[in-house]
Order: sequence, then C-alpha cells, then structure tokens
Amino acid sequence: MVELRLLQADALEVMTIVDNQVDALLPGSETIRRRPWGPRVANPVIDAPDVATTLHAEHGFSALVTLVTGGERHTLLFDAGVSPNGLVENMDRLEAKPKDIEAVVLSHGHFDHTGGLAGLIERLGRPAMPLLVHPQAYVQRRAAPPGVPPTPLPPPSRSALEGAGFEIIDAVEPGLIFEKSLLVMGEVPRVTPFEQGFPFFQARADDGSWAPEPHLMDDQGIVVHVRGRGLVVLTGCGHAGIVNIVRRAVALTGVSRVYAILGGFHLGGTYFDPILGATVDALAAFEPTVILPAHCTGWKAQMLIAQRMPEAYVHNAVGTTLLL
Repeated sequence: MVELRLLQADALEVMTIVDNQVDALLPGSETIRRRPWGPRVANPVIDAPDVATTLHAEHGFSALVTLVTGGERHTLLFDAGVSPNGLVENMDRLEAKPKDIEAVVLSHGHFDHTGGLAGLIERLGRPAMPLLVHPQAYVQRRAAPPGVPPTPLPPPSRSALEGAGFEIIDAVEPGLIFEKSLLVMGEVPRVTPFEQGFPFFQARADDGSWAPEPHLMDDQGIVVHVRGRGLVVLTGCGHAGIVNIVRRAVALTGVSRVYAILGGFHLGGTYFDPILGATVDALAAFEPTVILPAHCTGWKAQMLIAQRMPEAYVHNAVGTTLLL
C-alpha cells in the first residue's frame, strides 16, 4: 500500500452539529468549546423578557470540519443527521453558515447520517459542491435482529442528490482534498480479528431478497494531520470497526501519532459487549490525547473508555467543538 502525502493543517475545528444528546452542563477546556444554547426568544409562560433556546438532539450524527492550511480556510460537512431540518436548525443556533460549506463527505449510506441534506438543499438552493461517498452507500438495507420486526435503513437517492446540484464523487479508494490537507479514507480493510461487523445487517439483492451484510463496506472516515499535534480521525458510525479505522489512518498517512479519535464507534447494544474490553485496549494503545465517542458508541463503551483513558476522554454533545 502506497502512503498518501497528507499535508499538515495549521489549525482545525470540529463542531458537532447533530448528535444523540445535548447537555448544557458539560465543562469545556482549552481545546474543547461547549455551546449548548441558541438565540434568546420570548416565552409567555416564563417570567422574563426572553429566555435562551437550546439545540436539538436526535439519533444521528453530523460535524462541521473547518481547517486552515497555507493561509486558506476550508469547511467541510461530514454527515448530515437524520431529520430534514435538524442540521440547518442547529447550524442557525450555533451561528454556523451553510454557505461556507465547500464539500460534503458521507461516512456511509444510513439515513441517520444523510437525512439532513434535505434542509441543506432547501437552504442553499442548488448546492454546487462535491459530495464524496462510497458507491455502495445507495444500497437498500435493514437491521433484522431475531425476534423483532426489521428496521429499515434506507439510503440516499443518488438521482435526487444529483438533481439537487451536488457533484457526486463515488470513490472506493482514499483521496485528498483541500490542498491535500484532508484525507477521505475510502473503503477500510477489515483486519482486526475481533471487529466482525454486525450480523443482523441485511442488504436487498436485485431480486428483492435480503442477504446478510455484516460488513458495511461503504463505511469511511476522514483524517487531518494537525501541525504539532498528530492525526485527528473522525468517523460517523465506525461500522468498519473503530480500531480498523484508526489503524487504516495511520497506515495511509505513515503518521504514527494519533492525537484525537472522534465520532460514532458503533459499540452500543449487548451484541458488542464481548469485544468492548479488547476494543478499549486497542484504542488506549494509540495513546490519544483526546477521545470523543459519540452517537452510536453506547453508554457501556463510553464508560469503559472514560475509566481507561480519563485524561483523554471527552463527553460529547451537540454544540461541542474540538479546537486545535
């Protein structure tokens, strides 16, 4: 495998726009900014001229990634949350401007990471920008654990996205954007023995039948190498396995220092309980300065990560920004 020459960024901000929770009481730090409140509004049942609004939490994920390299500032939207307007409403409350977005990367095709594109399209009109996605992201899928009705996991419509004005870039291989300072990882090889995917995922075949699809091969992350810090690895759901993803980031860049690991790690639910210990051990071996599990990581995994890496652990919520 040929290493990609990922150039170093001078500064980086990763703002959580959509996540599963909001918490106005979380503490910040030099590198973690918290902003849980929105604009003040009048409320007839509150004894005050106006009162602060809060942000919306939903079962989905989206992050606004802004980096500075060579004196140029670039902004990328990584995933879009689930509800049509949740993304843009939280951006408004956070005073983030949709018109600043230069490109969109989708981590995979599940609807809780793509649904908010509808509101973005409505806000921008025709968003004439690249949208980078794995070609298998358009597959119809469902989750079908035994004993319960299947849960549909519908994908984005390629024709709808093209019709809205996006320049669709379907790619399996990794690639560099923003003056080669941001890596879109592409397909992640499954090499970690204990990361075996989720056996209850299914994909619909051409004949209409459903076949097992434990490995969602479209799952990908993004990587930035921040000058003087190291790699920042951002993942949407981590269906490829969070350890696989970080190992792939190191292998692709040739940079061994992992400064931060952020996003959904997909370790929630009892099925993943047997691998939590091995996963946390492997993550700790990277010695990250910041680890910020979000969205689908699950409370047990978050608890174990916090116990194992108390100095690095950051509890995420909508409005949290990593500042480097």
